[in-house]
Amino acid sequence: MRQVLEETIRPALQSDGGDIELVGLEGGEVRVRLRGACQGCPSAEITLRMGVEAFLKEEFPGVTRVVAVP
Repeated sequence: MRQVLEETIRPALQSDGGDIELVGLEGGEVRVRLRGACQGCPSAEITLRMGVEAFLKEEFPGVTRVVAVP
């Protein structure tokens, strides 16, 4: 999963000035930290749900949700 974040999701966020870091996995919950322009962005929740979470659920069927942690 870390590789998918590093090679697919992270470059897309970095192109808009943001960044993402995998913090950990607990059951089907993926914990990430949003950085850069993503941190505090009004659209961050949409990006997290419609982008990151949707993509990870498709790639890894065991993923139930993605949570941003401080």
